[in-house]
Amino acid sequence: MRSQEVPQTLTIAGSDSGGGAGMQADIKTMQENHVFATNVVVGLTAQNTLGVQMVQPTDVEMIDAQFDSLFDDFDIKAAKTGALFDQIRVSAVVKNVKKHNIHPLVVDPVMVAKGGARLLDDQGIHSIINDLLPLADIVTPNLPEAQVMYNKPIETKEDVIDAASFIQQLGAKNVIIKGGHQNGDLIEDYVLLENGNSFIMESPKYDTVRKHGTGDTLSSAIVASLAKGNSVEDAIIEGKTYIDKILQSEILVGHGHGPLNHWGAENAF
Repeated sequence: MRSQEVPQTLTIAGSDSGGGAGMQADIKTMQENHVFATNVVVGLTAQNTLGVQMVQPTDVEMIDAQFDSLFDDFDIKAAKTGALFDQIRVSAVVKNVKKHNIHPLVVDPVMVAKGGARLLDDQGIHSIINDLLPLADIVTPNLPEAQVMYNKPIETKEDVIDAASFIQQLGAKNVIIKGGHQNGDLIEDYVLLENGNSFIMESPKYDTVRKHGTGDTLSSAIVASLAKGNSVEDAIIEGKTYIDKILQSEILVGHGHGPLNHWGAENAF
């Protein structure tokens, strides 16, 4: 078998024991988009399709050791963050992103699990906004997360535009406000680029409960595209295309909020 070099990526996130979200979704997505995934485990969850039963953050010493180990060996082309659990862990990640000059960096500001469980404390949210966002090449909040960052309700399309501009001023170069929590039959994801250009990615709202890990999967697909050398705009569009394809191909796993079918978009690109 002929060997070949492949782009290498990194997910900095929590482990979902149910395999539907967290770094498991990240790794599956990266693999399906033909890049090699590495990971820094920031915390463990006891989790299934019915909810999160227990959370255990990783010791900071171990977080540091994972970063050092990876960057001693791998050529990481792009990375993302996911659930970071608390202020101590956020600070550890920020320190290591700076130490290893990790870019491009996609920040998925995970704050609440789909079932409603909090995955980040108040001090951690403050650190995400003030310390991690300024390091982000792309940030991908959903509407509730964008409202936390904006500190105002987001109810209209004009509110979305204003919130994206505000979040960009916090330091994130490119902003995607995901519209999955909107009412109606369509989802509108608003994208504001570093150069000032903006656009809306529109898609149907698929009638399925099998959407666990959607945010993780979108950000990971974007990371995979960035690692292959694509522009920010092209990577965002490719990520959205991947999500739309796999949402149309369900798998029956678990008894609650089921996971995505990550191999449902094979040969998508």
